[in-house]
Amino acid sequence: MNELTKPIEPKVGCVAAAAEILGAKWTALIIKSLAECPGRYCGLEKSVEGINPRILSQRLDQLESAGIIKKSASGYDLTTKGRGLIPVLEQMAAWGAKYC
Repeated sequence: MNELTKPIEPKVGCVAAAAEILGAKWTALIIKSLAECPGRYCGLEKSVEGINPRILSQRLDQLESAGIIKKSASGYDLTTKGRGLIPVLEQMAAWGAKYC
């Protein structure tokens, strides 16, 4: 690394930790859907088109265990930790708009 290159991560493992969460198929789309409109399971199933119900249940459980979403009587919503991923998704969307 030269003097002009700034490290991407403040400490080793940050990118890997984020990739572990967002890298699972469908997860980014679930988070995107909840960022746009918190909701119930059936609403997520419709908004994340093509996801298998079993996979949706697994991903929701994983995201809840990771503290990314919370489940209540009214449905699912992002936690503060989950809302912290919104800028990442916005950057992914911007990259996709530019290069895909």
